[in-house]
Amino acid sequence: MEEYFNIGQIINTHGVHGELKILPLTDDINRFKSLKHVLIDDIERTILGVKFQKDKVILKLDGINSMDDAMKYRGKYLKINRKDAVPLEEDTYFISDLVKCEVFDTKGNKIGKIYEVIKTGSNDVYWVKGEKEVLVPALRDIVREIDINNFKITIRPVEEWQA
Repeated sequence: MEEYFNIGQIINTHGVHGELKILPLTDDINRFKSLKHVLIDDIERTILGVKFQKDKVILKLDGINSMDDAMKYRGKYLKINRKDAVPLEEDTYFISDLVKCEVFDTKGNKIGKIYEVIKTGSNDVYWVKGEKEVLVPALRDIVREIDINNFKITIRPVEEWQA
């Protein structure tokens, strides 16, 4: 399993004092309030300040004190250690863990590997690539078992739920 998670991408600078504008890559934007440190290029930076701007986060990090300093980080990702991640509720998983899983049906047929998890609002959809591409709704009726430790997901046979 991944030791580090991307939680945001630096998309721009903010102001002249080295603040960074972040596109959050987490389900809960308020998550940034509780963070003490982030990693950029494997260098730990202390968070000195957090502000919110619509759906973006403005961070002030130690060692980045000017607009020129901040410009060097555009496009880079903020990471946190797995141990600092928000605890998951039962039957929820990190996307980075799911995309390593192979998908089989209950008859033992290999469907493929999860390529991407698509957020639709009502439920996630697993984009599975194999001999064919299949979009698997992440619903209890279809997804029978998720075994993250063995990177395996078992679903009902596609012909039973796809018309």
